[in-house]
Amino acid sequence: LNTVPITKVWEQMHLAWQYDATRIWIVNVGDLKPMEFPTEFFLRYAWAPQDWPHERLAEYGRLWAAREFGAEHADEIAGMIAEYTKFNGCRKPEQLEPDTFSLIHYGEAEKIVADWKDLTARAERLHSVLPAEARDAFYQLVLWPIKASAIVNELNVTVGYNRLYARQGRASTNPLAERARALFADDAALTRFWNETFAGGKWRHFADQTHLGYTYWQQPVANAMPAVTAVQVKAGAEMGVAVEGSANAWPGYDPGGGAPVLPALNVYDQVPHFFEVFNRGETAFAFSAEASEPWLHVSPAQGTVGDDVHVTVSADWSRVPVGEHRAAITVRGPAGSSPVIVQVPVFNPAAPRAADFTGFVETRGGVSIEAAHYGRAVASEGITWQTLADFGRTLSGVTPFPVTAESRTLSADSPRLEYPVYLFSTGEIAVRLIVAPTLNFTPGRGLRCAVSFDDGPPQTIDLLADRSLQAWERSVSDGVRQVAVRQRIDRAGAHVLKIWMVDPGVVLEKIVIDAGSVKPSYLGPPESPRLTR
Repeated sequence: LNTVPITKVWEQMHLAWQYDATRIWIVNVGDLKPMEFPTEFFLRYAWAPQDWPHERLAEYGRLWAAREFGAEHADEIAGMIAEYTKFNGCRKPEQLEPDTFSLIHYGEAEKIVADWKDLTARAERLHSVLPAEARDAFYQLVLWPIKASAIVNELNVTVGYNRLYARQGRASTNPLAERARALFADDAALTRFWNETFAGGKWRHFADQTHLGYTYWQQPVANAMPAVTAVQVKAGAEMGVAVEGSANAWPGYDPGGGAPVLPALNVYDQVPHFFEVFNRGETAFAFSAEASEPWLHVSPAQGTVGDDVHVTVSADWSRVPVGEHRAAITVRGPAGSSPVIVQVPVFNPAAPRAADFTGFVETRGGVSIEAAHYGRAVASEGITWQTLADFGRTLSGVTPFPVTAESRTLSADSPRLEYPVYLFSTGEIAVRLIVAPTLNFTPGRGLRCAVSFDDGPPQTIDLLADRSLQAWERSVSDGVRQVAVRQRIDRAGAHVLKIWMVDPGVVLEKIVIDAGSVKPSYLGPPESPRLTR
């Protein structure tokens, strides 16, 4: 299936064109049948790169869709192709594993599945209203790759939850195992439909390559479902509680597990958090959840637990006292069982407020910023900053133009991106840059940029300093390179993070400032709240 957005094809081929590497271009298309759209773009761009600047890429998708399916739905179809390719570009389907996306942090795994389901529903809806003569082409070019990718993503996430729930002793472990088996069967049924029914078998065996069960680069001999597990469900009713951000469950059997603590409710993002009340037994039971503070909201506050109940925790910020607090929620289950006390940190400082500061605010122990959301892009010495829309894993990319510019010796006037941030943490922090996995295309040089805060001296880093095979393999699998640089923050408050241009060809996608509490996840934390005066 197609896993390379044409925005990335454009960026690399534009680099080749500008550096006059134009005698021959070769593309590895893999199986040609699902690659019509990106292959045509590659060929058209190769013959006339000047006709397709980055600003016209969205237009290219619309023109292609209008030619194939008519103008009425061209925008929607082009968007679907770009969307599914972007999703697959985050992690190629054959490289997915049950723990690729975080099951406990930032709602990452749930969001991946929800996004694929939403895209699939939209594609199926459009398929049903297209003229009959267009449906086979739409199925092959748009709907089929979306459905196939969605199944593989949901299958892996479902197996991930199955294994997590087994460790927590949930009765819902076993239904998740059955759901995984059903998705594995759906995957096989999709291939059978393609071979035997779709278009009268016109494209038989064009979709036969195995895609589940990879252990290294070579395909497995047969699709193999990720292993699921089962639990022996106890007789009667037994309550368990699991909180967002932890793989533990309470009451637990690990004496080092500590008390259940939710991620802090924060006035700046005002994101609710959750815990789950689940059953370790066969018999349903009633539960209740009582908050210690009147401004702390719990929904639902009571109910019946058959398998799992998702309980949302939020705050009425108009009533929360200023400062840092720790509230509690008492969860009670079957008669005779001990209650579970869930701790709820609450962060509501007096400053900053939007009237006083414009920029990103630290939450959850860090700041996460999409590269395109800079406060200021300083252009100088003939260098400007170009945003490559829809380029990154989570949003876009920003790169210095022209790509043939000379490397820079840094000065106060050098080209840079500036990001105003408000930090509560002090001391040594890590600034993690998530960049495109471009190789060192200029002999004798790496791929460098520099990082600084405020008026501090820029610290130059080579994004390709680690040139090991393992680093290259990781960058190919992840679709990005990640490089961290240590910086020291001596005071809390407003700061300006600066990313300096040193070499051309660097495409910055995302920045994560880790003050020590950023949680592990595949895509990194969602973007931090941004205050605006």
